[in-house]
Amino acid sequence: MFASSEMMIKAVDGYAKRKKMNSFVAGTMAGLSSNIPEMAMLAFVLMATPRVGFIVTVLTLHVGAAAFGLYCGLLPRDVEGNASLPKPLVGLSTDLYAAAAGVFFSLGVIMLLMKAFAVRGGGVASLNTTDLYVFGVILLAIQVVATSRLIKRFSAEHQPESAEDIPVETVEHERLMPVSAIASFGLAGLFISVIGGHSVGEFADILVHQLEAAGYSEMFGAIILSLFSAAGAFIMIGTAHFQKKYSIAMANASGAITQVPFLVLPIAMILLAVFTQTGIIPALDGGSGVIPIDIHTTSAILLGFPSMLVLWKAVQDDGKVNWVETSTMVAIFLLVIYLLVAHG
Repeated sequence: MFASSEMMIKAVDGYAKRKKMNSFVAGTMAGLSSNIPEMAMLAFVLMATPRVGFIVTVLTLHVGAAAFGLYCGLLPRDVEGNASLPKPLVGLSTDLYAAAAGVFFSLGVIMLLMKAFAVRGGGVASLNTTDLYVFGVILLAIQVVATSRLIKRFSAEHQPESAEDIPVETVEHERLMPVSAIASFGLAGLFISVIGGHSVGEFADILVHQLEAAGYSEMFGAIILSLFSAAGAFIMIGTAHFQKKYSIAMANASGAITQVPFLVLPIAMILLAVFTQTGIIPALDGGSGVIPIDIHTTSAILLGFPSMLVLWKAVQDDGKVNWVETSTMVAIFLLVIYLLVAHG
């Protein structure tokens, strides 16, 4: 999985340099590519254990948010203890934080209401294939708009529309990666991600059953798997930070959060619907139900709301994070993860 992420990063980095993208946009595009191995892994996890795979997908958000808060503590700070954040992050990512907070709150409340009032007549309350298709398409549309806006505003040579814009970084006589090499890295990354994804899917199935047999909660195994899912982003954040490429590191730290609700989660929803309709995974109660609405799935969704709300407020107010905001973010994220693990 690490090798696949690295190859996808090289492919996107080579493409970004050919298109003369700046470092933050290039880092964001590399972060998007790192989701390909993750989604290949999730596809096999969803086939092996659909319910756990759905929970793992959502919990990746909490793990990424905790990593973002911790990384903010490593950023260079001024004499007042404030760390400045890249302008594209402040201008665009904060809107995605707020949107994610609204999505998780709305979806979580709807799931609670469906469970409380049994709207689908006496059976197990669940999200069916139609629900998953509708949710998936709507959430993916937000990611498409956000990505296109990022590229338009911050990647090409242009006249600045506002003080928020940043210039494109250019390097004289820089050697560009050949198109054939870009394609080779991309294809190799995709091939290896399928092999790694299948292996991790088998590992997930064994891990969940072994932990349950040992008396651990399902959430404990899901948290462990979510760490595997976010590993590619962690590697890129660490590598960029040690090279003092803070914009690239922040692009990946923020992308590990925003890409979960608007890229990874909707694709997981669509995959679950497809797997159910094709008979790869069984439907609930012999109908079209896919994701059961229970304490595990609902809490994973609903607890995404406070995490995104705190993150939006910390970044949006002044485009900086101080020590109080950093400690608050880390405390909230770790508290949510602890409660999910300790109480199942």
